[in-house]
Amino acid sequence: MTSPFSDLDPYLSDEEVRQALELLFFAYRDFTGEPDALLASDGFGRAHHRVIYFVKRNPMITVNRLLGILQITKQSLSRVLSQLVSEGYINQETDGGDRRRRTLTLTAKGEALEGKLTGCQGARIRRAYRAAGADAVRGFKTVLAQIINEDDRGRFTGGGPHTV
Repeated sequence: MTSPFSDLDPYLSDEEVRQALELLFFAYRDFTGEPDALLASDGFGRAHHRVIYFVKRNPMITVNRLLGILQITKQSLSRVLSQLVSEGYINQETDGGDRRRRTLTLTAKGEALEGKLTGCQGARIRRAYRAAGADAVRGFKTVLAQIINEDDRGRFTGGGPHTV
């Protein structure tokens, strides 16, 4: 069955969309492969990686805000976070302004792991950006932003850490 959009724009044809899906599958596999191996050596998985990454990007992030970003259950986060705290990767403190809230920061050990994980993925992104050029990078960012659910696009700051 042909897409109703195929006649409007050639890049919206079923084949073009399937090619994009396939590229995303392969890119995701390779983008996560090296970090997965590093994480596995510590007994961690992708959930641990996401927590470490977003705690780094958002110093003093609250547990509730992290739950909103990750879109996972409290139970899932609790299991991962407990392991990261107990093994010394994350500090969890009670917020001085509101004792009901807990804030999270990376320890030196957490910073080191985050640096390794982001380093290997960053190198892959840098290579791709150099090969594609500035216009393609801008287009790529636009495409990725449009793939994100509309009500969640605001979670991407694009400008670095923030604590809102």
